[in-house]
Amino acid sequence: MSRMDELVKEINHLAHKAKTIGLTKEEEEKRAELRKEYLELFKEGFKKNYLDNMYFVDKDGNKEKVTKKK
Repeated sequence: MSRMDELVKEINHLAHKAKTIGLTKEEEEKRAELRKEYLELFKEGFKKNYLDNMYFVDKDGNKEKVTKKK
């Protein structure tokens, strides 16, 4: 199981618990930390899998790699 899968499982568990019986202060903090880590991994994967492999093609068919604005 990947780290993303583990995070989703833990986040979902805490979300279910929050809806049913509520969370303690420690569990709320843990949920916030898990969400932050999940978003960091998501952004990293999105950049690696999509943005780093994205090109613009002009009307003449020339490919230009997408780069970060400066």
